[in-house]
Amino acid sequence: MEHKWLEDFLILAETRSFSRAAELRHVTQSAFSRRIQALEMWLGAPLLDRSSYPVALTPEGRHFRETAEEVVRLLNAQRHGPESKPLPVITTAALHTLSITFFPHWLAGIRDRIGPCTSKVMSDNFLICIQTLIEGGYDFLMTYAHPSVPIPLDPARFVHLVIGQDSLLPVSVPNLKAPLLDGRLPLLQYSRGSFLGLITAQAQRQEGAPATYLAHTNENSMAEALKYMVLAGHGMAWLPRSLIVDEVASGRLIVVGPELQMEIRLYRSAERSRRFLDQVWQAAAQGYAKPA
Repeated sequence: MEHKWLEDFLILAETRSFSRAAELRHVTQSAFSRRIQALEMWLGAPLLDRSSYPVALTPEGRHFRETAEEVVRLLNAQRHGPESKPLPVITTAALHTLSITFFPHWLAGIRDRIGPCTSKVMSDNFLICIQTLIEGGYDFLMTYAHPSVPIPLDPARFVHLVIGQDSLLPVSVPNLKAPLLDGRLPLLQYSRGSFLGLITAQAQRQEGAPATYLAHTNENSMAEALKYMVLAGHGMAWLPRSLIVDEVASGRLIVVGPELQMEIRLYRSAERSRRFLDQVWQAAAQGYAKPA
C-alpha cells in the first residue's frame, strides 16, 4: 500500500466526487480511480458506494476513514523529524452561529482540561453537518436543540452531551421605520426547512409572541445575515441571544416578545472510539453546569 492512496481516499471522502478529487490530487480521473481501486483491493473491502451520486462511503469506508486520518497525520508529523510529536486534532461540524459565538470559548475550556491540541471546524447548515458526522468526516457535531424539532440521528449510534444553553429572542431596532401591516411587525425569517427556522416557528407560537407578517426570507439560513437586516431596520427576527448580546445591552436592538430556550449539544458517533476522543468527551461533560 502507498501513502498517497490514503490521501487520495481522504480527499474523495471529503469531496464525494471522483472528478473533483482527481483535480485536487493533480492526476487524471482514470488514474485516480485506479489508485482507489488498488486501495480497496489491498484492504479486501469496498470503501465506496459508486451507485449513488454523490458517491458515499460504505460502512467499511466510514470505519477506515478514521484509521486513514490517523495514519496520514502520524506520517506527516514524522516528516518533520522523529522527535516531533503531532498534536491531536478536534474535528467538529458546527452550525454557523455556534462556530462564531460558542465554539471558541468551548475549545479554550477543553484545552485547559486536556492540554495542547489543534482543531478543525466545518461551519455549515444543519443537514450538511449531520451528514458529515454520519459519514465520519468529523468527530463531533455542535448544534442547537429544542424538543419541538427532532434531530435525525439514531440515539443508539450517536450519543450527545448538553454543553450549553442559548435562547431565541425576537428583536428589532428601536422606533422601527419599516411599514406595519394591520399593526403587525415585518418578519425577517430563515429559509424554509432550516433548523433555526423550524425552532422559530415554535417560538412564534408562544403566548405573547409579536404578531407579524412575512417581509423577507434569507435563503442561506444564516442568523448572522438576518442580524444585519434587523440592524438596518428592515423588520424583526428571532435571533440567538449569544449573537446579539452586545446590541441588546447597548440598546441598538430591543426585545419585542418572549424568548425561547434552546440547548447546545455535542454529538459523537458511538462507533468512533479513540483515547483522545474519549478525553475530549469527558472534558466536555465536566465543563458545563446546568443553570439553576
